[in-house]
Amino acid sequence: MPQSKLFSPVTIPTKSGNGLQLRNRVVLPPMCQYAIDKRDGVPTTWQLAHLGSMAHGGFSLVVTEATAVAAEGRISDRDAGLWNEEQIEAWKPITQYVRSHGAAVGVQLAHAGAKASTYGWLKELEDAGKLGSISDEDGGWETFSSSSSDVFGLKPATAMSTEQIAASVQDWADAAQRADEAGFDLIQIHAAHGYLIHQFLSPLSNERTDEYGGSYENRTRYLREVVEAITAVWPADKALGIRFSGEDWVEEGWRIADTVKLAKQMYDLGVRAFDLSSAGIGAFAGPTGPGYQVPLAQAVKQALPEDAFVTAVGVITDPTQAEHIVVTGQADGVSIARAALGNPQWPNHAAQQLGAQKSHPPQYWRGRW
Repeated sequence: MPQSKLFSPVTIPTKSGNGLQLRNRVVLPPMCQYAIDKRDGVPTTWQLAHLGSMAHGGFSLVVTEATAVAAEGRISDRDAGLWNEEQIEAWKPITQYVRSHGAAVGVQLAHAGAKASTYGWLKELEDAGKLGSISDEDGGWETFSSSSSDVFGLKPATAMSTEQIAASVQDWADAAQRADEAGFDLIQIHAAHGYLIHQFLSPLSNERTDEYGGSYENRTRYLREVVEAITAVWPADKALGIRFSGEDWVEEGWRIADTVKLAKQMYDLGVRAFDLSSAGIGAFAGPTGPGYQVPLAQAVKQALPEDAFVTAVGVITDPTQAEHIVVTGQADGVSIARAALGNPQWPNHAAQQLGAQKSHPPQYWRGRW
């Protein structure tokens, strides 16, 4: 059987030229866990067990849940963070463990903006009627965004002043320095799913009339400043990535042509890993079905230099489907999300099916397929 392209190694370039080596092209993307019961942003043994199991399962790059750069930027009060020293120390054993089992480890730095201070999406909270914005009685906090908008169906956010924008950019840079100290190999900047950066990018949510609103150049300014601030402090031998919503799926919103243009600019600023999701602002009006977002990844891949590492995500569940995406050049890798929650050994099972080498720990040899 020919060698699997999905299970061939790949390198994400870095400024130093060495690059981040990945054992295959199967990535675990960020998935919110809402597991921090102390509400202090400090990761726990849940993150160690969850992310460690994915390293055991054969993923090449394991990326954390959305990790807030500031306390007010959490999606929920049960989210992880990287805004203080205690969080750095708690992340260290997690990054060390994941790496010790052959996977690179990345952190998705995030700020939820207007979509912060929510209860999160745990069934137990939904059953208790805890939906949407956290009430004042339950500890909700003021949220900030590009503009004050009701497009999210949540408690209206406060439009950020230019001074607050500058302070927020510094929050991203400070979190990047903490990510380095915590031992992460890669930062993924969360610019998708209707969170703060996306709230600046999309005309659906950005109603500003100053230098951060209106034109494409102005709406992308906040992200450019964030990336420039991060690259100024992020080590040259570590990788930098970004997750985009390639489409709002609304004619007047953020479109794939905008994403392609911005991806080129991000590449020029040093970003080399691109993960293409979609939507997050307003009611979803896009396509559905297996691999429905793959064309977004393909559009970005075709526009970038060959050394960019572009991954597709969204209802990719079958190994043959994933292999086809990579072999046909639609993307350089795949991000396996919900399927991994049901089966953390997804890469090893896929390798077995495709006739490739598996990456399970020696302690699991009795479970070989």
